[in-house]
Amino acid sequence: MSNAPSEAPEAAQDPPQPGAGQARPSQVELRPLHWTAPLSWLHLGWRDFTRAPAIGLFYGASFAGMGWLLLWLFRGAPAYTLALSAGFLLLGPFLCLGLYDVSRRLERGEPASFIGSLTAWKTRSGTLAIFGGVLLILEMLWGRAALVIFAVSFDGMPDFKGSLLALLDPENLGFIIVYLLVGSVFAGLIFAVSVVAMPMILDRQLDAITAGLTSLRLCVEQPGVMLLWGATLTLLVVLAMLPGFAGLLVVGPVLGHASWHAYRAAVAEPA
Repeated sequence: MSNAPSEAPEAAQDPPQPGAGQARPSQVELRPLHWTAPLSWLHLGWRDFTRAPAIGLFYGASFAGMGWLLLWLFRGAPAYTLALSAGFLLLGPFLCLGLYDVSRRLERGEPASFIGSLTAWKTRSGTLAIFGGVLLILEMLWGRAALVIFAVSFDGMPDFKGSLLALLDPENLGFIIVYLLVGSVFAGLIFAVSVVAMPMILDRQLDAITAGLTSLRLCVEQPGVMLLWGATLTLLVVLAMLPGFAGLLVVGPVLGHASWHAYRAAVAEPA
């Protein structure tokens, strides 16, 4: 008597892992960007600012307040103030979360919400905390490097008489060059990791590593446009800081909105 062929046992399936279904960095599609793209982002950022000016001015005042606080601290502890100034690149993206939320609402045809912008982080608090920890480590390394540069550049604590202009003394030329070179490395790294990561985390169900690596991949694959965007951000922020940080009242929120549109232009919609 012949036995009926037994069916092959089904292959054992592994249980779904945490984060399964989330896109890997290589799966996130990036769009090609034109050299004129940063101008378009600035235009869209200005448009969003004019559509919700009160919210934008609130965040602009926060940026300006940070600058005034650092300037006040500089009078008593210049070395630590220069180190803490790196925190602008750490706190900036988190303050911009509210601006990203406003731009996202306006893009969807929804009214801008001040309370919603303040609480936007709650929807992705865990992922944002992890990403913030990475940025915090980079900022601490930058701050430590700044203190080391101070220690090897001066014999004791220099007296700047509470003035940033004292740094321009020709005797401090070596210090300025080294400080700017080291600062450029850390600033460039923080920019590359976070330029589209923060709005991406707010907008999608992505983990912090995927968002950061996708942002870094964008800068590696399209370095020209992203260098131009980074230089544009730096130039506008520096110019806005010159009149007693007052320019940040408008420039800060416009750049925040523009960063949202940079993300939307560079990262394709998920399939």
